[in-house]
Order: sequence, then structure tokens, then C-alpha cells
Amino acid sequence: MSKGTTSFGKRHTKTHSMCRRCGNRAYHNQKKTCAQCGYPSAKIRSFNWGMKAKRRKTTGTGRMRYLKTVNVRFKNGFREGVKAT
Repeated sequence: MSKGTTSFGKRHTKTHSMCRRCGNRAYHNQKKTCAQCGYPSAKIRSFNWGMKAKRRKTTGTGRMRYLKTVNVRFKNGFREGVKAT
């Protein structure tokens, strides 16, 4: 048995599948961890040696469904149930 071309032909099982948190095909089936976001750990995987990767994944790169309204509400003192005049 050689360790070259013939051995590579036997590789037909997938090591990584879809991650339910980040959506990447980086969830390792045997380790049960995601190589991209670190799921199932509570904190998102990020390292200081990967500043570009941090920039891609930081706050403000997504939709910010909640955070984009906070600035406006802060300006008005977080008032609720009052009609603006």
C-alpha cells in the first residue's frame, strides 16, 4: 500500500458539515466543534493574531437588527409610549 495517489482515492467521507451558528461548512463531525466560530462554546472564536478575521466578524458587519435603533432611542432618553410632537 502506497501513501500517495492510491491512498487519496479512498477519501470520500466529509470531516466538516454545516455549523448551525455561523452557517459555514466548518463543524467537525468527530470533534463536534466548529473551526470557524467555536460552537458549541458560548463565546465566538476569535484570536488577536487574526485581526482581519476579527474585522470581518465584528459588530456592524451584519444587519444589527437591535443595535441600529439604540442610538436614536438614547438621543431621546429611551422614552416609550409618548407621541412625538
